[in-house]
Amino acid sequence: MKHNAIGWFDIYVNDMERAAAFYEAVFDKELEDLTDPTDSRVLMKAFPTDMESYGAGGALVKREGAGPLTGGTIVYFGVEDCLSEQAKVSEAGGKVVQPKTSIGEFGFVSICMDTEGNLFGLSSMQ
Repeated sequence: MKHNAIGWFDIYVNDMERAAAFYEAVFDKELEDLTDPTDSRVLMKAFPTDMESYGAGGALVKREGAGPLTGGTIVYFGVEDCLSEQAKVSEAGGKVVQPKTSIGEFGFVSICMDTEGNLFGLSSMQ
């Protein structure tokens, strides 16, 4: 079986409550508590994930020695229309860095910054 390159992602945060509230507001989805099987001191909140479906699952992670990084890797969330979630970003305490932009046959993207300083993308076909 062929696999896509990404199987899971972690978004590092400094303030779990603030970060979880931000992503829950932008995506209208409740994040779920998750435990790290290797370290009980790590706090995690997972995005709703069906491991049998297309796409990667992931979580917000608060871990000693790791934190947000602006300008590093960008995770793109697949959405119906970038404009919908993009409109919620500022209201939830984040910032729209690059408004919805066409990427030709691949659809559209928006680049945003969360409350922790992480960049993330929104990707849609409309």
